[in-house]
Order: sequence, then C-alpha cells, then structure tokens
Amino acid sequence: MTFPLTYDLVMSWDADLQALTDRLAAPLFSRPEPRASFGDLVRALLSDVPRKNSWQLSDHIGHATANRFEHLLARAKWDLDRLRDEVRRYVVDHLAHPDAVLIADDTAAIKRGDMSAGVARQYCGRTGQVENCQVMPMLTYASAAGHTFINRRLYLPETWTSEPARRARAHIPNQVTFATKPQLVIAMLEEELADGTPFRYLCADSGYGRDPQLRAFCHQRAIAYVMAVPVDLPLVALYSGGEPAGHVLDRLLAHAGPGLWKRRSCGQGSKGARLYDWCATRVHLDGQEPAPGHVHTLLIRRSVSSPGDIELFLAHAIRGTTISTLISAAGMRWKIEENNEHGKDLLGLTEYQVRTWEGWHRHVTAVMLALAFLTVTRSRLPDDDAPGQRDDQGKDQAHRTAPPAPASS
Repeated sequence: MTFPLTYDLVMSWDADLQALTDRLAAPLFSRPEPRASFGDLVRALLSDVPRKNSWQLSDHIGHATANRFEHLLARAKWDLDRLRDEVRRYVVDHLAHPDAVLIADDTAAIKRGDMSAGVARQYCGRTGQVENCQVMPMLTYASAAGHTFINRRLYLPETWTSEPARRARAHIPNQVTFATKPQLVIAMLEEELADGTPFRYLCADSGYGRDPQLRAFCHQRAIAYVMAVPVDLPLVALYSGGEPAGHVLDRLLAHAGPGLWKRRSCGQGSKGARLYDWCATRVHLDGQEPAPGHVHTLLIRRSVSSPGDIELFLAHAIRGTTISTLISAAGMRWKIEENNEHGKDLLGLTEYQVRTWEGWHRHVTAVMLALAFLTVTRSRLPDDDAPGQRDDQGKDQAHRTAPPAPASS
C-alpha cells in the first residue's frame, strides 16, 4: 500500500517543524533575529537545494544575502552543546527502546586549504585514501522505530596541537587537546550514559573494535558491544571448563565440518534479508576480562556468494545471550552508514563554508536536527509494505554464548 500524501499532511509536517525549531530556539537565543534564522536554516537544510552552502540556502529561503546564516553559524553567541542535548532529547523521546543500539563510526569532509578546524592530510574513509579532509566521529541511535545521529565530534590531528596561531584562527578552545578517534567515542559514550540514553549494545567497525582503551571502558562500565575486529586480535578459544584451547582460528579450523556454519539474516537490506553464513565460539581476550556476568564471544561472518570474504565480530554480552541476538546487533552497524549517506546527499552534512570550531559544531548539529526530524516524521507513518524484521530470538533459544566449542547458530 502506498501512503497517500495530502496537502493537510504536508502542512502538518510544516507545522511540526516550525513548532520544533521555535521550541529549541527559545532557550538558545535571547533575540528574535537569530531565532528566526535558526528556524530558516533547518527548513532550508530540509529543502531540495542542490548544494547546501550558506549562499544557496539563503537564496532558497528568501534572504537577500548569506549574512544571516553566516552570522548564525560563525559569530552569534549560543551554546553549541545545548542544541546537541536538545537533539538527543528529541530523538530519545520519539525513538527510544531498551533494545536500541548506539553505533560509532567516522565520516570525512574533503576540504581545500589548511585553515578549517581539524583539516589535514589524513585517511579518508569515503575515498579509501589519504585526502585533505576533516574527520568526524559520529554516534547514531538506532531502534526499531528508526535511526539518526545523536552525538558528534570533530577529530583534531596532532599537527594542530603544536600550532597555536592556527588554532587561534580556527577558534579552537584551549581545553581541546589531541584525542584519538576511539577516545572521542568514549567521551560521547560518557555523555550518553550521564544523560541516561537507553541502549542495549554498542556497535562499531574494526577501527574502533581493535582499540583496547574503548573495549576496557565498555568492560568497566558493563556496556555490551558487538564490534568488528581485525583477524590478528589476540583471542583464545575456551574449553567448557574455561581453560584456554589455543588460538581461536586454529580451534575453529580443528572443528571445521558441515555443521560449523549456519545461515542467518543480520537484518533487512534494500534487496531483502541480508543473509550470511555464521559461526561463533566463546573466547578469552588477552589482558582484558569481561564485566561481571558477561562473556566474550567471537562471531565469524562469511559471504554466501564469496566464501573467502570473512569478517570477525567480538561480542561482549551478558552470559546466556543468544547468538542470534548478537548477529542482529552486528547487522545494525550499517545504520550509521545510511545516516552518513543521507546527511551528505540530502542535508548538506559536509557542504558547510565555515572554518571555525564553533561553526563546524553548529552546522553539523543543525544537520543532526534536520535528520532527526525526518526520522521521527517517518516513524509516524504507516508502512504496510515495509518488510518485517525477522525475530530469530524466539526461534533459536537453545543456542547460547556459553558453549566453548564453535556454536552452531
């Protein structure tokens, strides 16, 4: 069934957006002019303007020049983190679920020159090579109701720490020092925990899963996670009594057989269920013990069409969690890539013309609000054609993370 769009429905969305931006702008700005500019900016970001820089956004919204948006982003006095907190509250109010996941990943904005805050020659995940770019670790909140950004950071390379004049031109606060991307994710997790954001798992790719400091933080705070990890992570398979049984991959090869791999869906994609072959085993992580009541499990995912294409996931979860539950969590990681894509292609996430620290945070947080509004609005629509989420948990209750030998599901 195709849901009919009516004039009244579209006008109700417009009214909802106006009410949202009015409510959020009231405590941020003491004067009416920046309040109006803030609402105009979010509305323009949601438009079909081809390039969402200040000039084209201003032209679309009816401003004679780009001065109002440029002033709002670069020079106006307002709390860049208060808006982030309000976006989080809005997302949690509408999408919260105890089984939601937080997903960490970084994206990049390719830039010219060397004056924009954090810009440097560094690896760009978007192109897979070294580019002159800014790198942005982001945090997505994903539940059955939808998924959208909930937190953000701008990565400041070490080269910036020794250039005070450059920092000053970009208005980088003195308290901002070098931190690795996993450390920035830890800082965001601390904020989510402090605010009481409800979630069940943290998901991330191997760039974060390989970081011992991030894993240690999760163990200390009893945060369950399912993160991709590199093949050389020091993992040891366990016997049923908890004794080491040799390197995990050797252990799995020793148990290789027809029953080792089980085909499971890790969620719905654009072409239907995303099917892979999976196996799992309890593991010991060298030098890092799980939180009390938790265990480490290694999930191995193999492509159905290309069996040589294998990815490893390390899970840290409460003892007794089903393997199917962990597989479902692993499949949620891709939600943040959809947010990165929508943020860039639809909302101008990386099309800003600001160079300062404040300007970057203000633009990106305004885009976060625009994407959150789209996500919440979409979550309210009936969708009889949407494929149902497969619930494997009730079908595979016998398969647990506890067995020391390679699990069968």
